[in-house]
Amino acid sequence: MTPCPFRQRLSGAMKNLKKLSYAALSLMIIAGAYSIAFGVPDEVEQSWGGSATETAEAPKEAQSGRSRGGQGRATTVVLAPLEARAYTLILRTVGSAVSLQQTEVTATDAGEVIETALDANTMVLKDDFLLKLDDRTERLEFEIAEANRDQAQATVTRYEGLQSNGSSVVTDVALSEARVALRLAEANLGLAQVALDDRTIKAPISGRLGLSEVSVGDRLSSGDAIVTIDDTTSLLATFEVPERSIGLLTEGKSVLVTTPTYAGRIFEGEVTAFDSRLDSVTRSATVKAEIANPEGLLLAGMTFAIRMTEETDPLPVVPATAITWDRSGAGIWVAEEGSTSRVPVTIRYREGDRVWVETDAPLGAEIVVEGAAKLREGAQVTAAGARKGPGA
Repeated sequence: MTPCPFRQRLSGAMKNLKKLSYAALSLMIIAGAYSIAFGVPDEVEQSWGGSATETAEAPKEAQSGRSRGGQGRATTVVLAPLEARAYTLILRTVGSAVSLQQTEVTATDAGEVIETALDANTMVLKDDFLLKLDDRTERLEFEIAEANRDQAQATVTRYEGLQSNGSSVVTDVALSEARVALRLAEANLGLAQVALDDRTIKAPISGRLGLSEVSVGDRLSSGDAIVTIDDTTSLLATFEVPERSIGLLTEGKSVLVTTPTYAGRIFEGEVTAFDSRLDSVTRSATVKAEIANPEGLLLAGMTFAIRMTEETDPLPVVPATAITWDRSGAGIWVAEEGSTSRVPVTIRYREGDRVWVETDAPLGAEIVVEGAAKLREGAQVTAAGARKGPGA
């Protein structure tokens, strides 16, 4: 059966009417939202017939405000004085530490170990005994050198005595040769003493002993590692500082150090050196800081959380709600005698709901901290209530 043309046209008209209804409803919702956010334009109020009544009832101040600013009735906002405060720059990074003084003790000669004092984590002082090698040969060589020295000394003493008594038996040449022989004997005795001393190994620095695998009966070769010693009264932490925080670096700058091992405890140190150039890949500089560790709680190789702080010069600070944006960038609204004007700002720092800025607005000026999004240049405002400065 062929559909009726009239019914088709009627159905199409109903669909178009439904679409127009949806469009009109959407426009009404948008208009309602606009009026709630920005107010109803004067032209629209006049077309509704409400402008004359409101004008008659509005205070004279509001009427004069319309004539000057062309913004309609005053907008209720929250005002606060513009204040300046210092901002605390905080750098957080991670580093590791080594002992400020550390050494690895090695054998200076070959031989069999006959005595040790290498208990791990034992505190030793410089020149304390650590290990002894078999020194029987060296002792014998020392005794031989000592005997030769004594014999040479006796010869010189005898020759000098004879010459002093006027004897012509000992010539000057013989006495000179005897004195040279004495000097050689004394030098050989010194060499024998050094060789004997090398059989006993002592601590080169004061500190804490590490683990050692050397025990009595082992045979060492020259240069073999015996034990490590770390002076942990001070540690040297190494960490990286990114390019944006290079301004914090000065020798003697205080650093605060924490470690999970001692939760809640803060150790103090200071910067001792930093690199003169940035790493081309990480864009950071290597920094070294000395950390006092008089109690010996911190160990070399620990990982530390490092914090550095510095306060800037005072800068204007505003609540984040005071900042508005347009094509020119960020700005704040300054209220003066009930009228507002927008002043550009440059955002320097953020912390929570506070923003530190650079601006030409004078300190103490009343700024809009709530309701700024509804304002236009020259808009009339009334204060909803006093509010203290940001963060107060």
